[in-house]
Amino acid sequence: MASASGASSGASSYPEDTGYHPLSIEELCFTSALSTFEGWLRLDPAIGPKTITMTTQFITKTLDKTHNLKDVRENLSKSVEVWLWMSKVFAAAIPSLTTRSIGPLSGGMMHDDKAITHHETTALLIKNHVSIKEDLTMLIKVMHIARNILVVPEPEIPQDLCAAVQFDQMLYQTIILSVNVSSKAYDGDILDESARNKLNEISELYKKLLVTCLQQAHNWIAKNDRNKMSFWSNVLFDEDSMDEHDAATSGDFHPEIAKSQVQNWIERNSRFCEKARKLLIHYDTKVATSLPPGRLPQIQPLCWNWVEGLQPRADELADNTKITPRWNEDESDKFEQDRAYGRVSREVDTWWLKNRDPNYEDWNVPTPTVEFAQIRTENCKGNLVNRYSYRPQDQEGSAHSVEGAPLADAPREDDSREPAYEQDYNDDNYDDEDADDDESYGEGPMSGLLTEIPNILDPKQIEALHMIVKSCILDSAGLALSRAGENLQKTRCRMFLASECGRSLLREMLVFIAVWEKNEQSLIFQLTTQIVEAIHHSALIPWAWQSLRIPKDIISPAQTVLLKLINNMFRARNNDPPAPDSKEHLRDVKLLHFLFIQFRSRIVPECSALMHLQAQIRNEHADPADFPVDSWDMERAKDGLQQFLELLTTVNELPETRAHLITWENAYELLTLLKGLEDGVPKKPLVEPPSKSPRCPSPNPSTASMDVHPDDEDLDHDYDSGDPPPPPPPPMQEPAYKFPWGGIKGQILHILAGLLQPPPGRSSPGNPDVQAQIMRHNGIVSLLNCCVYDDHNRYARERVQICLKWLMDGSEEANNFLRELVHMKTPPTAQAPQGDGQSSDLGPTQTLRIDGVGGEVKVRVKNPGPAVKNSAPTVKNSAPGSKNAAPSVKNTGSVAKNAAPAVKNATSAVKQAVPDVKNSGPAPAVAGPSGINRLMLPSLVSSAAMLNNALDDALSGLNLSLGNLGNLGNTLPPIQMPQRGDSQPSRGRSDELLRDIVALADEAARLTGGFGRPKPDADETEEEDFM
Repeated sequence: MASASGASSGASSYPEDTGYHPLSIEELCFTSALSTFEGWLRLDPAIGPKTITMTTQFITKTLDKTHNLKDVRENLSKSVEVWLWMSKVFAAAIPSLTTRSIGPLSGGMMHDDKAITHHETTALLIKNHVSIKEDLTMLIKVMHIARNILVVPEPEIPQDLCAAVQFDQMLYQTIILSVNVSSKAYDGDILDESARNKLNEISELYKKLLVTCLQQAHNWIAKNDRNKMSFWSNVLFDEDSMDEHDAATSGDFHPEIAKSQVQNWIERNSRFCEKARKLLIHYDTKVATSLPPGRLPQIQPLCWNWVEGLQPRADELADNTKITPRWNEDESDKFEQDRAYGRVSREVDTWWLKNRDPNYEDWNVPTPTVEFAQIRTENCKGNLVNRYSYRPQDQEGSAHSVEGAPLADAPREDDSREPAYEQDYNDDNYDDEDADDDESYGEGPMSGLLTEIPNILDPKQIEALHMIVKSCILDSAGLALSRAGENLQKTRCRMFLASECGRSLLREMLVFIAVWEKNEQSLIFQLTTQIVEAIHHSALIPWAWQSLRIPKDIISPAQTVLLKLINNMFRARNNDPPAPDSKEHLRDVKLLHFLFIQFRSRIVPECSALMHLQAQIRNEHADPADFPVDSWDMERAKDGLQQFLELLTTVNELPETRAHLITWENAYELLTLLKGLEDGVPKKPLVEPPSKSPRCPSPNPSTASMDVHPDDEDLDHDYDSGDPPPPPPPPMQEPAYKFPWGGIKGQILHILAGLLQPPPGRSSPGNPDVQAQIMRHNGIVSLLNCCVYDDHNRYARERVQICLKWLMDGSEEANNFLRELVHMKTPPTAQAPQGDGQSSDLGPTQTLRIDGVGGEVKVRVKNPGPAVKNSAPTVKNSAPGSKNAAPSVKNTGSVAKNAAPAVKNATSAVKQAVPDVKNSGPAPAVAGPSGINRLMLPSLVSSAAMLNNALDDALSGLNLSLGNLGNLGNTLPPIQMPQRGDSQPSRGRSDELLRDIVALADEAARLTGGFGRPKPDADETEEEDFM
């Protein structure tokens, strides 16, 4: 009470114009507790347990009041004494905790090579468990108070006071200590239960302190450009990262120059707000001379705000005169040189001009042609094994080399064939000795203050880190520019990508989403999407993409997550698309163009090369031991390919962006993947046939006990032993060369159907450009192969039906192809001998592939009736005895030669003689055992007998619904088809095949009005202060 009355009586000594007020009871209690806590930490003077218990109670009550009472928060936030005492407490706590937790360090705390071992650290933490726990509990409460008192109506006042007492520097050191202790691996296997509990308890307290520090940092930088720049400079340009800096991998960026220029900008903008300056001047001149906690630190460039006699070099806040940036090379004074330039850093600006998207201002980089993609694919097939086994030199290109002109000294796989713009693709022969699988997961030391944090915290704890990054770089609408016309948010975004620390942090933040499997509705996913949006606004996604590469992977996990975030960003655009002639739309198209170049030039060729080798092994033309990657690498490749297809599906929904995919001939990549999957991966039947050689049980029990299989012996021990059963073995995994690429076909067919669909507002015909592209690349064969059921790609049949409908609708070439397909037949098989009890109308036994059933099924078909004679063409076969006789088509006025084995070589006479599928009447029955028993197509895996019989029966039996469209993600659902009644007139098998395909596609077009998917709402999260 005496202190309180004394403080009140001294009110007259504070001039009103200074804004300084006498200490309130809360300020007195809190500062007294802080001074006692500092003495406890420094062991000077000696403080007993009762005193420290009272101190804890005062701090706890103060924390409660800052949570609930606005007036208390405001009073504490404007108290210079409170901020100074909190800074002194952490200045005493950091060395004390460091010594007791990880031992004394000879240098900096980040990755000190002379630090003690993990075993010694473990022993220290267990030994000092009680004292560390007490101190951490108190420090967490003090940091909570420091966080809370920044949430006031005038936050610039406590933000300036916090910077003046150097509390932000104590914050950095606390983060470093927390990261060092929390990230260490302890020898848990050699410890007892009690020791492990102690270690876990200390680790959780350090994590909690780390989270509170991040929240306080977020509140300190909120809406304060000087504090943001100061924080960004400290975390991005730390000493360790600059010592290990490599300009070649940083796009010719020099962080030491950039840091000096940023510090000069901070000094030019070091003027505090007027209220904070008055509080500091009054404290330094009237209070600090006689009372603790003593004088303010006089550290440049901020101390001129309260120290008299110092000449400030800061700009006037009231001076809003616009300036034109001017760089004078002859100026010897670096500060004046930077002042004349006006912007934050010329080094950052120069780096950005070199490494931004080359198409930022104009279309400087062309789209690779299909011919280039074909050459690239062949090169990848030839160099597949070498790519994973040998690399003469690690040559990672810049973002320019991803898209633009070739590098000066870049070696090429084939100088005589590679197109001129193939530049980032000279890295196929990478050596994996330096490329560890764990590289993308941040194993080992990483540069940067914040880079380790994603490996320490869980999704709920790490939110503050993402909010800090977002607050520093996201370009919000209506943001004011500097006097030099500079967008400071974009400048910090460029600093983020230019520095090694920033790129490492971005990689870990992306991998964090994959490791924790966060979906689009999670706050972490939404915050990271906004961070990617900020990078996109600075045209730096191409650079970020390149920096996230891992040499041995086709696409790294971080790149896969980046694609997922970009897809989420584009999906939001579909809800409210920008105008086609807007700057935002052009920026999105240029990003799509860059990603499509990656898809055509790297992703598809390398995935196709893997599929090609799978086909070689499947056909016994290669040894499975030669397959160069494992199942984990295949999963990574599939995940990346799936995300690319997801992105194409999203941009395919808008007519404006779909037009670009058609212009770039995206159908080629999709058909290439379909062909590769068809050749390399056998279809999985719905019902697996029983094993032909089951293991027979031993007839003699005694013999069985002696000759039991080792696996069976282990299985018996699992049940007979009295010991606890061991954990179940991992599920059997197919070898990598049998990787099924499940679900890829469905995505491809969905995109193809979207590309083929008619323009908006029309139901026919299909897009003629895409129809021509598919026919030019012989894609109809790949589409027909998808009609066979494949349990690896469920609903692929239903999607290909829509593709076939719009492919045939308006395409004469496609109709002619299918007519040739139906009217072909093979040489007749020998008739079964009569008189053996078989009916005379039965033909010989044949084998068919039944849809959904593995293996071949033996069937017996009826002998055909007499051929129908009319004006339509009839098929006439060569002599049965000729082994190599090819079927020939006899028609009025012309003869089609060499109609088989290749359908694409059928003569034009057949094309002209057969009437249009959609307008002609019933086609005549074709003589032969069963219409067409087998198509002689080298690229068609399924037999023609199946297409003529099983496919027709399967299509007529479809009884599926479109009601589950929303549950199928990116793939079109099965289609409800009307059943054919028994009263229909009989038709020839060839006529039924064509009519059913057309009828099925017409019904699909009627039932499905579009290919859009429900788009999850991704509401933008508002930036809020932590309380």
